[in-house]
Amino acid sequence: MSEAETLKALKQLRWMARFMDAGWGIPFTRVRFGADALSSFVPVGGDAIMVLASLYLVNKARQLGAPREMLIRMAGNVAIEAGLGAIPFVGGIMDVVFRANIKNVDMLEAYLRDRGFAV
Repeated sequence: MSEAETLKALKQLRWMARFMDAGWGIPFTRVRFGADALSSFVPVGGDAIMVLASLYLVNKARQLGAPREMLIRMAGNVAIEAGLGAIPFVGGIMDVVFRANIKNVDMLEAYLRDRGFAV
């Protein structure tokens, strides 16, 4: 994959992570939430769809050459958010606070920067 394609993919992943974790804010506060927090209102299916979307981000990181150890940490972030997200009320708060997708894209971005990409 060329550098331009890699940077384009990273930009798309960054947009997706922000949409899922911090797409909207509560006016006059610093509280931001995303589609992941809103999906908590859809029993079972909402959380499952968000886990699949989060795993899509991890798979794209794999395609971009992220090392195995990083992929394991990324999957761990998704597992933590999914596990705690399954608990009523606590899950909604966890989705707002933990932001696994943004953490994962930050890790990928740092990795690509270390590899010489102009991120």
